[in-house]
Amino acid sequence: MKSKIVALSKNEEFKNLLNQRKVSNKYVTIFFGKLINKDNTKINISFVTKKKIGNAVKRNKIKRRLRNIMNDAVKKISINLNYSFLVIAKSSMLNNEYKNIKETLFQDLEKIK
Repeated sequence: MKSKIVALSKNEEFKNLLNQRKVSNKYVTIFFGKLINKDNTKINISFVTKKKIGNAVKRNKIKRRLRNIMNDAVKKISINLNYSFLVIAKSSMLNNEYKNIKETLFQDLEKIK
């Protein structure tokens, strides 16, 4: 079963997730929790990169990497569809290899179950 990835849209959803649980590593901080009125057949994930990290090209590169990693994670790891995720990138993502970032994120997503 392929679950569709949908972005968070409402400001309330972001604020609600920021007050719930989090997992952090040297590449990202992942806030996660259950949201009210969430469709359990789809996974809610939003990616945030701050302007401090760099210009629009660099920020978009980070978001593309994260989107690709999460698509792989949905296929390979059983992610809890009851949770919504907010992934905030750190500046160390730009200087490291894709493979290292992917392994670290997969380990954190395994912890979240």
